[in-house]
Amino acid sequence: MTDPAPGAAANVPAGPGVALASAQGRWIVLATVLGSTMALLDSTVVNVALPHIGVALGADMAVLQWTVNAYLLTLAGLILVGGALGDRYGRRRVFVLGVVWFAAASLLCGIAPNAGVLVAARALQGVGGALLTPGSLALIQGSIAAGDRARAVGLWSGFGGVGAAVGPFLGGWLVDGPGWRWVFLLNVPVAALCVPVALRHVPESRDPQAHGRFDVLGAVLGAAALALLTYALIEARSGSPLVIAAAVGGVLLSFAFVYVERHRADPMMPPDIFASRQFTAVNLVTLCVYAAFGGFFFLVVLQLQVVSGYSAMAAGAALLPTTALMLLLSARSGALGERIGPRIPLTVGPLLCAAGMLLMLRVGPDASYVQDVLPALVVMGLGMVALVAPLTATVLSSVDPGRAGLASGINNAAARAAGLLAVAALPLLSGMGPDAYRSASEFDAAFGRAMLWCAGVLVLGAAVAWTTVRTPAPGACHPQCHTYCAMSAPPLEPPRTAET
Repeated sequence: MTDPAPGAAANVPAGPGVALASAQGRWIVLATVLGSTMALLDSTVVNVALPHIGVALGADMAVLQWTVNAYLLTLAGLILVGGALGDRYGRRRVFVLGVVWFAAASLLCGIAPNAGVLVAARALQGVGGALLTPGSLALIQGSIAAGDRARAVGLWSGFGGVGAAVGPFLGGWLVDGPGWRWVFLLNVPVAALCVPVALRHVPESRDPQAHGRFDVLGAVLGAAALALLTYALIEARSGSPLVIAAAVGGVLLSFAFVYVERHRADPMMPPDIFASRQFTAVNLVTLCVYAAFGGFFFLVVLQLQVVSGYSAMAAGAALLPTTALMLLLSARSGALGERIGPRIPLTVGPLLCAAGMLLMLRVGPDASYVQDVLPALVVMGLGMVALVAPLTATVLSSVDPGRAGLASGINNAAARAAGLLAVAALPLLSGMGPDAYRSASEFDAAFGRAMLWCAGVLVLGAAVAWTTVRTPAPGACHPQCHTYCAMSAPPLEPPRTAET
């Protein structure tokens, strides 16, 4: 799905490819949907289980943060490498490896005896996610007939949207029923179905122009910088010399990452792609928007359970309106954005999301779902509808077509890194203590401060969009952007040729 080699073309078959209406075409879509749904569900169901995980393992707030961030850290740091491995060694091969890896790590999460093992297993899950996530859509683009690809991507996205919608509800049902460990164990039977389908029915594809060199140093430096900065933010309250050393080390490694990428022949993140002011501007908006989203979705299910007294299933189900709006209206939003340009949607969308987060300030003890929770989530969902599809389309239209996969991969990694840092920083900024989630009054006060921070970051994103984003040239937007429903990060777009 990503292409670290600047300008590399996709290995899209020139011939007919596999017809979507054929049995093999349907099997291909099923395999890719199963794989991508595993990773998508994991990013939505785990948050619902966090209070129960904390109580069961005797964990403090920092462990809950690491339960989310260990996964995001390895996923964000390695997702570009995962796409490159698929392009060069076979997308099906790397996809299947990712599914098996993800399932094995999920099993380890499900049987984790303590918080340390759980966090380590979550980091391993992120490695599996980085291997399978880029391949899910790239397999469709590399094997389905050209005339059917848009429809196949629509099916892939639609089923993914359904997965995103039912994920929190399913997670809550599992937590309230068999227990939080089944949130992770559920991935094992899904993988057991996905792997044989992929091996039997999905043809192999790769990029013949891809070479064997990888920017391993760049990937290691980027991931290490994120890890140290995340540790420094989560553990900042201790004020220990180790925290200060981690913060300094993270900043130094960030500069080292930029230096290496500027001087390598084949960098993971070529600096010259940021010569496009539009690309740079949209990525700044992405950082603001997905930082706020990451913080919001991490904290809102805790607020509903800890403060408002919702069960895990009720807290998960409470989020359904936001995803349903995304699923139903994303295509229309993409078409509208192409007609009027991205500047207005990328300005209005974050402002609506900010308004939704401010409305969440009304959600406290014994909150009414219809009067307090639902209006906030509807406004939030409308804001997400307004901005997500135009944001993706603008990313792809801001660079040469041959670099669309690279641009999308960078944008996706930026969104995940923003969410990672937000989950690390928000509890610190809002004054959450180590045991905040055990006290309704303490958590409620900190949640209110966190929503103000999130709303402020969204207003900043809207200001950046209004002052820097411009309408791309006519016809520059890729029509498949209209089919996506993406909440945790913008959708990845594989490298493509003109015919796709």
